[in-house]
Amino acid sequence: MSLNVRFINPFIKAASYVLETEVGADIERGNVALEKSGATSREVTVALGVTGDVRGAVFYGLSQDTARGFVSQMLGEPVPLFDHLAESAMGELGNVITGLASSNLEQEGFVCRISPPTLVTGKGVYISTLDFHRLVVPLHTQYGDLEINVALKSDESGIA
Repeated sequence: MSLNVRFINPFIKAASYVLETEVGADIERGNVALEKSGATSREVTVALGVTGDVRGAVFYGLSQDTARGFVSQMLGEPVPLFDHLAESAMGELGNVITGLASSNLEQEGFVCRISPPTLVTGKGVYISTLDFHRLVVPLHTQYGDLEINVALKSDESGIA
């Protein structure tokens, strides 16, 4: 099976744009890695399903401190606790990034739809992507890291 990095690039582009515009983040992209484990590596994971010509799941992982930093910037006031409001804001951030990325994929000829976001808290939680490997890219910001995990495939390309 060959990896298709063109499925991850729309997510990197979308996340960078959304983080720059919504939270004023300065973005530095880390290296792409292949991950086979289904365990979450961060305290907060926003998960969204993708269906259509491209199918699978996308996960955004970050620490609670980073999540609070993002939400504080989005709301324009300090968010001292990772509470229901912070959870909702992080779900919406994942939704906006994935929606923009799916639009980018459609511009490349892949029609896709996304599911509502699901928020998972806790490191080491197992989320099965079955036979899908994940491409993982960290985005480093002044608030902390956002890790993009893309487990997508299409009939055309094998896995992404």
